[in-house]
Amino acid sequence: MPRAKAELAELVALPSVADPRQFPPEHCRHAAEWVASAFADAGLQNVRLAETPDGSHAVLGDRPPPPGAPTVLLYSHYDVQPPLDESAWRTPPFELTERDGRWYGRGAADCKGNIVMHLTALRALGDDIPVGLKLVVEGSEEQGTGGLEAYVPHHADELRADTLLICDTGNAAVGVPTVTTVLRGLVNVVVTVSTLAGDMHSGMFGGPAPDALAALIRMLDSLRDADGGTHITGLHSNGAWQGVDYEEQQFRTDAGVLSGVELLGSGTIADRLWARPAVTVLGIDCPPVVGSAAAVPARARARVSLRVPPGTDVERAAETLAEHLKAAAPWGARVDVEREGTGSPFRASSDGPAYVALDRAMREAYGRPMSYLGQGGSIPLCNVLAATFPQAELILMGVEEPRCLIHAPNESVDPTEIERMALVEALFLGYYADSHTS
Repeated sequence: MPRAKAELAELVALPSVADPRQFPPEHCRHAAEWVASAFADAGLQNVRLAETPDGSHAVLGDRPPPPGAPTVLLYSHYDVQPPLDESAWRTPPFELTERDGRWYGRGAADCKGNIVMHLTALRALGDDIPVGLKLVVEGSEEQGTGGLEAYVPHHADELRADTLLICDTGNAAVGVPTVTTVLRGLVNVVVTVSTLAGDMHSGMFGGPAPDALAALIRMLDSLRDADGGTHITGLHSNGAWQGVDYEEQQFRTDAGVLSGVELLGSGTIADRLWARPAVTVLGIDCPPVVGSAAAVPARARARVSLRVPPGTDVERAAETLAEHLKAAAPWGARVDVEREGTGSPFRASSDGPAYVALDRAMREAYGRPMSYLGQGGSIPLCNVLAATFPQAELILMGVEEPRCLIHAPNESVDPTEIERMALVEALFLGYYADSHTS
């Protein structure tokens, strides 16, 4: 664990945000080179950087299997979210800092903590690795530009394995061993509303002149019903979750919901998170309060994100969202809906030998059986891998749990999760190998 902490500190210090508008691209290159060197030192062969179609670099490597043994793919990503509001951080975002038993820093959990988890597991095994290994650590997962998704189908032999260990999720809570079986899909659109040829003086024209910002507000409000739940005409919104529950008070604590503020929607928390669509207004372009003029806005736009559960066709969801927004426009306002991107939902099959081996490993490492969880986040790569390797088992796990606050200021990781999940991985590789020889 001292080495794990030192390595995570080195990784967090590399501000590998894969957006050249915010951070120089050489930071991502340095992170990729660090990852390649570390896995080569941990015993992988043919470790190299491969350029993907979006210009990012994936770290690839392999290790041949012992005779008759299966092969396992290890996945993670080294790019991170931008720090956002640095003034909201209680510690420097790119300096690993221990505080109240947790390790803080951007990427400490998502997903550099998972890279260190892989390395720790491999070093625990040393030369006694009982399976073949494939490695892929990508560099643009957070930006959603699809570099690795485009790379995989054309380089399938480089990544082919019996089980794919996708380490970009985590446990339901610290100390609760969990595997993720469901991922919601994603639709992002930008809606633009226009009502006037240009902004007009509110004293001379306000009243009858149609306000584009007011029109946009009405349209966005129409995406929710009376209790705040997502309501998009034509989109099924009453699914039920069958896996592990999520206690309401725990959710309020994890999400930082202020005292007295109500939660949105109906049904269980798990229903709302993992079995139903969820809409979020990510941003609005409109005049700021400071510096705003006494004028009727002629144009306004918003970025809207829709998460959809398995069983929902993402293309149809995108069309339905656009149709709803256009139909909700008041006063004949002109509306343009531009689709930014989509990602399909995913559901893993969990009845194969890899899941049996993982449950055994988690019981030994944590002293309790494996739980099943959904994730609100989207990992489009999972659908590409499932389509490219239809016979492989796909497992989603990792060190991320709700208190990590991934994508937010003050991201952190509980070091005991790195320790125990590394143990889980090392045990799993052995138990999975045994399942092919027994």
